Amino acid sequence: MTKSSTLKFSDTGFFSSLMNDYLNEKPELNEFYNKFPRLNNFKPQIEEKQSSFKKETRLVLSSTLKSQYEGFEISELTLNNIDALREDSTFTITTGHQLNLFTGPLYFLYKIVSAINLSKELKTQYPKYNFVPIYWMATEDHDFDEINYFNFKGKKIQWNRNASGAVGELSTEGLDVVLEVLNGEFGNTKNAEALKDLFKRAYINNGNLTDATRYLANELFKDYGLVIVDGNDKDLKHLFTPYVEKELLNQPSFKNVSETNAVLSQGYKIQVNPREINLFYLDKDLRERIVFEDDAYKVKNTNIVFSKSEILDHLNEVPEKFSPNVILRPLYQEVILPNLCYIGGGGELAYWFQLKAMFNTFNVPFPILLLRNSVLIQTESQAKKLHNLNISKKDIFLKRDTFINKKVREISNINIDFSEQKEHLKQQFKELLVLAEQTDKSFLGAVEAQQKKQLKGIQNLEKRLLKAQKIKLSDHVLRMTDIKNELFPNGSLQERNANFSEFYIEYGTKLVPSLIENLKPLNGEFLILTL
Repeated sequence: MTKSSTLKFSDTGFFSSLMNDYLNEKPELNEFYNKFPRLNNFKPQIEEKQSSFKKETRLVLSSTLKSQYEGFEISELTLNNIDALREDSTFTITTGHQLNLFTGPLYFLYKIVSAINLSKELKTQYPKYNFVPIYWMATEDHDFDEINYFNFKGKKIQWNRNASGAVGELSTEGLDVVLEVLNGEFGNTKNAEALKDLFKRAYINNGNLTDATRYLANELFKDYGLVIVDGNDKDLKHLFTPYVEKELLNQPSFKNVSETNAVLSQGYKIQVNPREINLFYLDKDLRERIVFEDDAYKVKNTNIVFSKSEILDHLNEVPEKFSPNVILRPLYQEVILPNLCYIGGGGELAYWFQLKAMFNTFNVPFPILLLRNSVLIQTESQAKKLHNLNISKKDIFLKRDTFINKKVREISNINIDFSEQKEHLKQQFKELLVLAEQTDKSFLGAVEAQQKKQLKGIQNLEKRLLKAQKIKLSDHVLRMTDIKNELFPNGSLQERNANFSEFYIEYGTKLVPSLIENLKPLNGEFLILTL
């Protein structure tokens, strides 16, 4: 039986001050986003997007998506959603992710389920409109080392090969070696066999990483109407050419984002820094930055050079060769999609906060930003262990040493907290300091040094006693440490480390429906799910 509970993001200790302040609607952040993700804020967002989004763009988008799905089994619900994008009453809810091998971290699923569930919730609230969940594949990324592996039960399953250029165009040749590894790791249960077959159909039967990822995401979510977008497309890039031209000629993004960074960096860590031109040049096995030097446009690490007129002609002839970097990719997405909301992790949303002024300059509506659902999945057995060990949901999120120290203090039959003794000592020295001031002020330094020495001595005694109790209670500590490590592999959130395959082997086809049933995107809380 599925059980769930929630915890505030701020109580987990795993989210940045920027995300916590955003969720608490801190007024100082208002200038960096458009509308807060609240159900009643979607109506004005609809109106803002509807008034600016062109019918021609909708027609190109719908037609292009049908072409991208050619050769893939497409569900009726997904096909209906693609057709609906032609209508002025249809809007998208978008999330995006890299083309990680076999989906990569578990939160890949949570992003997409968040988009699906928010689309459903909006349809209930605003029935005269249609809402389409979108997964934007990061096919133009070029950092292969970030995507060429996934973790399975603490082991790194890796695809080893040389790679250059956009990762979406990489051949899947050689992934049969990874499948052989999976044959040894996954076991031979019914669910394990289904997983191995899914990997084979996605990665062995498709020729490149784009098609493999589309197949995989479609298999997992086609029953929910998910629409998968590949932005590395000539027709879609053609819609973006006016913005690329403006970037090449005037470099507005550098100015806008730099100014935003100067303000935002006063209180928060900056995620990305803009280039003067935030575009790459794409070709076979090539994705390199475009720079403006010596009155010419050059492609770094190549001999490719354009004059101003040449690069503009080239842009109009082959727009697919111009690739937005992390600064301009969000703008590209919002130009070609009738999008209302972007759903991402904390790091992603942090760089979206840097972009609002740039969007204003390009006169493109800025989407609502929603922190994706986060989930800790535990088995009934693990939930029972936590209960028997009297570990609360707040306790289990503590950093390892803090967690162990807190629990040892709680279960120990002696008091390991010397706070009372420290306060008593401080009071005694307070009286001594008054006496020293009244007699000979030269003694003040000696009294203060003695206070510091004795407080340190008490702290050392407390640490030694705590260490001794840990040894005495070693069996209990070991059991607590084991469950902590199971739920937080490598000391990090489960969703950032584990792959969905671990849980599919356990729960099979029930996994995704359980997430669909329990994830509530607008709740703004961390979900603890017992399956």
